Amino acid sequence: MSKNIRLATYVARCIENEILMFLRGSKKNKTEVYLNEPIGKDKDDNEITLLDILENDGKSIEDEIDLKLKTKILYKKMDEVLKDREKQILILRFGLNRDKPKTQNEIAKLMGISRSYVSRIETKAISKLSKEFEE
Repeated sequence: MSKNIRLATYVARCIENEILMFLRGSKKNKTEVYLNEPIGKDKDDNEITLLDILENDGKSIEDEIDLKLKTKILYKKMDEVLKDREKQILILRFGLNRDKPKTQNEIAKLMGISRSYVSRIETKAISKLSKEFEE
């Protein structure tokens, strides 16, 4: 594929869409859907439950949702607590903009400041966020 998308990612999206279509279709018949309810069989004739399909890469859906909620809170706290430069350094340093994380040296060159200054700003920003989460 030309967009560097893994086949598993594409297939997972297709399966998710099929599950949603199934749920929408079965919604007319009943009002409740259970995660442990069989929804079909695999190629070896074993029953497949909704929970089997929804779990991916060893992570449960609950963990995925928890991570997304915590990430949302982190971004909100970053906007509320950090100065623009602190926020920019953390975003670059940890790849929060979906880019590859950058080293302190790379950030220093980008921003025209020393690596040690990047380190001090990074430490201060993390400390501010840490205090926010302790409260």
